[in-house]
Amino acid sequence: MSSDTSLAFAHPEERAIASAPADPRDRISLRDHIVSADIGAFQQERGHSQRLRFNVVVEVRPAPAPLDDDVDRILSYDRITEAIAAELAAERLNLLETLAAKVAERILAAPQAMRVFVRIEKLDRGPGALGVEIVRSRAEVPTATEGTALHPIVAYLDNAAIHAPDLGQRLDALAGQGAPVILTVGLPEVLPPESGQRPTQRRIDLLAIEQNAWMLAARDPRCVVVATRTEIDWAMKHGQMVVWAPSKIVLDAVDGPKGSARDAVALALWLAEQLAAERLELHGDVSAPAGSRVQVTRIAP
Repeated sequence: MSSDTSLAFAHPEERAIASAPADPRDRISLRDHIVSADIGAFQQERGHSQRLRFNVVVEVRPAPAPLDDDVDRILSYDRITEAIAAELAAERLNLLETLAAKVAERILAAPQAMRVFVRIEKLDRGPGALGVEIVRSRAEVPTATEGTALHPIVAYLDNAAIHAPDLGQRLDALAGQGAPVILTVGLPEVLPPESGQRPTQRRIDLLAIEQNAWMLAARDPRCVVVATRTEIDWAMKHGQMVVWAPSKIVLDAVDGPKGSARDAVALALWLAEQLAAERLELHGDVSAPAGSRVQVTRIAP
């Protein structure tokens, strides 16, 4: 086996050593860390946990002062395992590449971390280990900026509110409150077909809600339909008003809403709690489930 091939299959620590920069760096590593997770792009992988093996090496900047045996002055091993756990808990992912990039970015947020090697392998997809390996450096990762947390207003509009002549005035009132606005809707007036199976019915209902979201978007140019958390975060940072298309976020959520997708108010409340919303506004003849963790305000039809 050639040296290049041998290095390709070696532990990330050996690759880190082989590609070390001229300036000296220390390294910490995590070897053969195995966790179970629901991940994968294929339908047969959904709803089933599979084992993932993580091998991670982090190059760190040498401490400028004596450590004094103080754990707070080093990059702890826990930072690596916590990064893995946090990204697996944040949302269900399809690709190991996405998971590896997210773990690397979270690790590189630590001020001591300079470069990170992340190898992730699926252990249950065949007779061997199937995986990816990436390397990221601090220069390649955008620097996170600290700022004031954004707390949007999540507003649920029933079908009567969507088609009401005063829709524009309602949206004006929401936009004038100085907070980002996330609009949510329920099923259209014509209910979707019944499949007789809970998993497929959930998808059908969520897609029907998204069709209704596009109907709302057609009524006002401020309403842009978004499907991902990244789009929502961007819209909040730029003060935009958007309409939530729930399929991707709900289906990919590790701890998603448990009830029927037809309970669209419960979906709106779940989103409001996930976003730490300032409040949930209900526009129409609807009421919120009991036990909400955000303020709920009902606006008269």
